[in-house]
Amino acid sequence: MKKVAVIGAGTMGNGIAHVFAQSGHQVNLLDISEEALAKGIQTITKNLDRMIAKERITEEDKSNTLGRIHSYTNLPDGVSDVGLVVEAATERLDLKLKIFEQIDEHAPEDCILASNTSSISITKIASATKRPSKVIGMHFMNPVPIMKLVEIIRGYSTSDEVCQEIMELSISLGKSPVEVNDFPGFIANRILIPMINEAIYSLHEGVAGVEEIDTVMKLGMAHPMGPLQLADFIGLDVVLAIANVLYEGFGNPKYAPCPLLVNMVTAGKLGRKSKEGFYNYSAGGKELIVSQSFN
Repeated sequence: MKKVAVIGAGTMGNGIAHVFAQSGHQVNLLDISEEALAKGIQTITKNLDRMIAKERITEEDKSNTLGRIHSYTNLPDGVSDVGLVVEAATERLDLKLKIFEQIDEHAPEDCILASNTSSISITKIASATKRPSKVIGMHFMNPVPIMKLVEIIRGYSTSDEVCQEIMELSISLGKSPVEVNDFPGFIANRILIPMINEAIYSLHEGVAGVEEIDTVMKLGMAHPMGPLQLADFIGLDVVLAIANVLYEGFGNPKYAPCPLLVNMVTAGKLGRKSKEGFYNYSAGGKELIVSQSFN
């Protein structure tokens, strides 16, 4: 496990690479373009600089962490000599199945294959490989360098040995792993996404406005940010994708995504990433509030 591969240099992938590298692991960071990799490394660098400013690490720590991260655009080269692969690609089953089929072909036989999926069945993902006993879910929380929780999801065939090894590895990264079984949304999103969806329904039905809904949950329930602001932070397209996984997986109408959420995603109003969701981020004010909440 001293050498790992992380597939995807986006928000989750670069955070996962950051945590592994800072903990002393050699990390192969993979993405489809040099531009995406450069952006991922830039984000890691900025996050390390924040830690230096808060006197949590030194300049030497930053240099050593960045020195352990190696970039690849070629998947076979990036996974050929690692003990663990963590996939952090877009939350789409078809894409994940394709990636895991390729990883399985090129990674060493004893390599463990993990997915950072937040809702997709680990058993389905494992079906694309010839090593289902070595496939597991490793769902980090965003932002990865700060949040302690990691959901460890056992697929139908995941072995006890692999589960125990990943639990111990997570602890060595300074995380708090929680083992859960393979049901749609696992635990985190099975509870979180319906709450967000209900907040959107409350807005859609005119029960209260955006600020009012978020204020009730922040001041009344001690949430660090309201559900609508959190949805903007996650990305409304991601919220919708997970809601659909729950709806299709359970076949229960209580998980049906709110029409307002569907319409906003269709219109390209995805939250902070598109500068507009339930809040307007073009001026930067609300974006600053989100950043402060998670630093």
